[in-house]
Amino acid sequence: MDNSINPPSRPSYYESPNVLMVIVLLIAAISILGITSFTSASSPNAVWPSYADMMENLHHPFAWWRWVLGDISEVAFYKHEFASIGLLAGAGLAYWANRTGKAWQGFAICYGTGLWPWLITSSLLGLALSNLLWGWTIAAGDWQPTFVAFVSLPAAMVLLYGRGWRVAINGAIMGAVLVTPWCLLIVNWLCKPLGLPVVIGNVSGMAIASVLAFILCRWIPALVTTPSVHEASKDALQTSAEPTSKALTNYGIVWTLRRILADFSEAPFFGNELASLGLLLGALLAYALNPASPAYGSGWLLEMIAAQALASAIGVIVWRRQWIKFGWYPTYIPIVSVAPAAVLTLGGSFTVIALSATLGALIAPPLAAAISRRLPAWVHGYVGNVISMAISTVFILPIIGLFVGGA
Repeated sequence: MDNSINPPSRPSYYESPNVLMVIVLLIAAISILGITSFTSASSPNAVWPSYADMMENLHHPFAWWRWVLGDISEVAFYKHEFASIGLLAGAGLAYWANRTGKAWQGFAICYGTGLWPWLITSSLLGLALSNLLWGWTIAAGDWQPTFVAFVSLPAAMVLLYGRGWRVAINGAIMGAVLVTPWCLLIVNWLCKPLGLPVVIGNVSGMAIASVLAFILCRWIPALVTTPSVHEASKDALQTSAEPTSKALTNYGIVWTLRRILADFSEAPFFGNELASLGLLLGALLAYALNPASPAYGSGWLLEMIAAQALASAIGVIVWRRQWIKFGWYPTYIPIVSVAPAAVLTLGGSFTVIALSATLGALIAPPLAAAISRRLPAWVHGYVGNVISMAISTVFILPIIGLFVGGA
């Protein structure tokens, strides 16, 4: 089935897929060449440096580069440069396929809005500013949530207000100066002292800071531009991820498998199988080269992916009617919250995988949908999603802990 949409307009030079792919390739080349030299210097016996190598050598330029680049895939708990490069490359390919109307493009990236170039620009600028402003917090080798600007307010601003440098730059700035410090505050002053999974602090900070930013934009409209081709709605994420008519969509086995895969790249607002495939292949390559490299060196990557895939599968199947009714439903939420947090906290046993996937899939999506529907039109619906992530994780992990004796 062809999921393409008609491009709203001819892309500018900046939005050219060729230019974007060159940028992705340059990032990959710099990473591979630089980190290869870092590997030989810090871990001469390793095929690829571990997570511990990176944390112990953040004074080295390419160890720092690994940290920043790893932030791009941290929302999926992979935290690795290969996963990040794979995600960007897959997304770039998906955007090119969408602009050229390829039948194999999968779900139209960024919900068929055509805003991926502006979204990725704002997200990357926010990530860079976040690390420049707050990178000092990890100087002692202690993990900090510098990644949050990449998967939160900057992208939501672009989806809500449309294309343009004003939206992209202001979204990036507010992501770095609002979202990251709020996450730092909650993670370090609440989650760590209380022994809570830090994902709770990450998503809570995203929600609080994003609401403040949207209020600011409402008070000062000059910060943003009028939505261009696609009018802002109460929830841009409720824009159909299936850009063709729902009457032509066969929500069968093939669609289900595609949707499960696409959920892996939903958190950065891509929602595309090619982007997800790049993310997963990059993470698996990292694990093959050094199991202590991705997923914070925990060694739980495979179990984490199993829990995430099972969570999405259960969610997509159980909430299939909601997908048919609304065209989009937040079944991705346990992939980036409950499931990986449970594995990292309680281990990768079958019980942890099964319970985190099942409870996360049954509780988190409808909670997110209920919250998002009640938000005002000027607040992007992703705020409801991250609130659901926090609430679900807080309540589900202790329940799992009772079964496995880890809480």
